[in-house]
Parts: sequence; C-alpha cells; structure tokens
Amino acid sequence: MNAQLEPLSFKEIEDRLAELPGWSVEGGMLCRGYAFHGHFPAAAMVIHIAQIQEELGHHADLTLGYNRLAVSVNTHSIGGRITHLDFGLAHRIEEIAPGHGAR
Repeated sequence: MNAQLEPLSFKEIEDRLAELPGWSVEGGMLCRGYAFHGHFPAAAMVIHIAQIQEELGHHADLTLGYNRLAVSVNTHSIGGRITHLDFGLAHRIEEIAPGHGAR
C-alpha cells in the first residue's frame, strides 16, 4: 500500500495537528472552520481549494456559508481514516487562506 494512504496513528495525528493551528479531529475527520469579511472571499476560497483538490486528486467536504467555510477531510478509499494525504491538503489550504482574508 502507498505510504500516503496508510492510516495515521493517534500519536501521528496529534503530532501533525501541532503543525496546523485551528485544525482538529472531529468524527474521524480532519476539520477547520474559517471566517471571512463577507461572502465573496469565502466563495473565492472554495474555488481555490477546488483547484488544489483537482491537482492532488484528493477532495474534502466544503460547507460554504455567508461568511464562513468549513473544511472536513479524511481518506474515503481506506474506510474514512486520516492519512498523510489529508494533512497534505490541509497544509495547502493553510497556505492560501491568508490571501483570501480567512481567519
């Protein structure tokens, strides 16, 4: 099995979460919520995340509100466990968030 697809242990997840302030594990998914100064910046970030997801071939659940965006991800192909792929996507999202005014 591809090492990227192997489920991470609880300790590995805890260690990796330390690198991602604002992210947590809820219901077996890696999650983060963002707030914005309006709807357009939130919607623009959804489009930007969609581009990254297509590039990576790995997709999160995105819930868009007026000035909020919730991101939840795990690896469906191995039974909904958290893997390196999920943390890779989370890091890419964190890289673009400031450019959209996310907080």
